[in-house]
Amino acid sequence: MTEIEIGVSKRARRVYAFDDVAVVPSRRTRDPENVSVTWQIDAFTFETPIIAAPMDSVVSPATAIRIGELGGLGVLDLEGLWTRYEDPEPLLAEIRSLPVESATQRMQQIYSEPVKAELIRDRLAEIRAAGVTVAGALSPQRTQQFYETVLAAGVDLFVIRGTTVSAEHVAKQREPLNLKKFIYELDVPVIVGGAATYTAALHLMRTGAAGVLVGFGGGAASTTRLVTGIHAPMATAVADVAGARRDYMDESGGRYVHVIADGGLGSSGDIVKAIACGADAVMLGSALARAEEAPGGGWHWGAEAHHPELPRGHRVQVGTVGSLEEVLYGPATVADGTANLIGALRRSMATTGYSDLKEFQRVEVVVAPYLAD
Repeated sequence: MTEIEIGVSKRARRVYAFDDVAVVPSRRTRDPENVSVTWQIDAFTFETPIIAAPMDSVVSPATAIRIGELGGLGVLDLEGLWTRYEDPEPLLAEIRSLPVESATQRMQQIYSEPVKAELIRDRLAEIRAAGVTVAGALSPQRTQQFYETVLAAGVDLFVIRGTTVSAEHVAKQREPLNLKKFIYELDVPVIVGGAATYTAALHLMRTGAAGVLVGFGGGAASTTRLVTGIHAPMATAVADVAGARRDYMDESGGRYVHVIADGGLGSSGDIVKAIACGADAVMLGSALARAEEAPGGGWHWGAEAHHPELPRGHRVQVGTVGSLEEVLYGPATVADGTANLIGALRRSMATTGYSDLKEFQRVEVVVAPYLAD
């Protein structure tokens, strides 16, 4: 890839966000009804490639169940309000009503309540009792502390999610999580991330992970780029990690690791482009926070918004556009790509002539930057 000279001593390569690329129609078209958007990871099959992000504004036990009933996967944040408080509803209501100038400080106070193992157990049991696939997420820092509780509760898929997760984390104050050893000893598939480069993803794949989350600092509620100066434009990041998946398949003798785009997916068009760039599935935050059932009630925030030392996110108002079913399957009453996400994906695949997600990863993509209206 051509490098650009930033100055005499620094060069950089050109990378692309989803807004910089577009999918191109081919010579063949299909009916949307004849397109499959089914996604499978390990022994679990889902009707849609949609994973609800483990964020308190998106996933509660109730919404995890509902998303499962609708054919997706809801991942509960096992370090969120639902595992810190017996009844988090009053706290959710307070967060929604906080003045802008005091929101960060008050959220830091609310989230200073310790995570309780018994609540992790109870929340996961509630989801399991509904008969849907059970998934929970911990940060790398909390995984060693609570993973035995999570496994004992009967989780089906385990997610280790941080701003960035590496296979070679260095820490002097504590023993770092040995991902390869940890994943080898577990009896459930593990999804890890985020990763944003070919090399980082390849190392994560070598740990035995079933899936790798791709993204860094690109979410609607994230200010990571402003605070740390670090950001990974998603079209390039997904394509790079998909390249690592291809090479790892050759290296491992055919083992397939799923690539999951996580961040910068605010509209159905972004989901289409993520899969076109090589993603197998997408993890959605703000897109699902707009559902009427979402715990955020039209507001959206992530764990970065209440970090005790260096907040790298904020609470944002995203509004509501309909029920979870309408957000995923329509009918849409808006024309901005925030509702009927799966219908839009089906139509894009049909318009370009592809019958399933893996085929659609081969669609032609062009660089076509557009200025925001």
